[in-house]
Amino acid sequence: MIKIGSLTLPDFPLILAPMEDISDPPFRRLCKKNGVDLMFTEFVSSEGLIRDAVKSAQKLDIFESERPIGVQVFGHDVYSMLKAVEKIEEAQPDIIDINYGCPVKKVVSKGAGAGILKDLDKMQKMTAEIVKHTQLPVTVKTRLGWDDQSIVINEVAERLQDVGIQAISIHGRTRKQMYTGQADWHKIALVKNNPRIHIPVFANGDIKTPQDALRIRDEFGFDGAMIGRAAIGNPWIFKQMKHFLSTGELLEPPSISERLAAVKKHLELSIEWKGERLGILETRPHYGNYFKGISHFKPFKMKLVTEDSLDEIYRIFDEIILFYG
Repeated sequence: MIKIGSLTLPDFPLILAPMEDISDPPFRRLCKKNGVDLMFTEFVSSEGLIRDAVKSAQKLDIFESERPIGVQVFGHDVYSMLKAVEKIEEAQPDIIDINYGCPVKKVVSKGAGAGILKDLDKMQKMTAEIVKHTQLPVTVKTRLGWDDQSIVINEVAERLQDVGIQAISIHGRTRKQMYTGQADWHKIALVKNNPRIHIPVFANGDIKTPQDALRIRDEFGFDGAMIGRAAIGNPWIFKQMKHFLSTGELLEPPSISERLAAVKKHLELSIEWKGERLGILETRPHYGNYFKGISHFKPFKMKLVTEDSLDEIYRIFDEIILFYG
């Protein structure tokens, strides 16, 4: 078993990464149905939370059926982060995760996300204050370093463990790489194999297939896998990975009817969460993801992303079933 504070996870948990505009309650519910062991919310701005921005506050919507779940927060100012933590505690998540890995320019330019990898003293001090300020277990998601000349992940992990974080998730790229090139699992392994490190180490980056999950478990010995982009439009990935890890057999990819059932459920949950108008609008970006790689789907996608009528959307769903038989 894997322990994060008082939270117990199964051996080698599969974790849904926090992804902006992806890891919302409707998508999380579908991942939960398919066996994910731990999920995180979309990352939320500390400044947005303390200003009571509506979009930030909605990211704290947590449902009992999703547990265990963590809220991921980012920011550059200690005071704002501590105030944000107080608001996050009101949502009663199981974990607070600090984002020290986002490579996006508007986040990094303020010294937040991966920007703090340039100032490890500040990273350590801010993390220490957050750990002291909450009863919830604190975890961190970060990257290898700022660039290839500053691979600091071993030092980062030691410093953050020393101030009390309970687990670390490491994306196997530098900030400079963004999402290009190949994630370097060997450099994440420097942390896992460091005799000073005793907290769980979760690998993230380019874990796309059941075979990848097996490799990072058996060859690299990581404590779990955090799945990000490979889960987009593909909540089945958790079920597929678990089946392969336990049996060595690959499951068949989801059928058209299974994909359509997932899309319908996603739409239904979005409407339940935000009402019909917003639910329809916010499901639009997901249609293409669920049917990625399916030939001749583009005309259906174009209809779905422009249709405002719920009845008409369901009529298009019926067309899809008829077309693909």
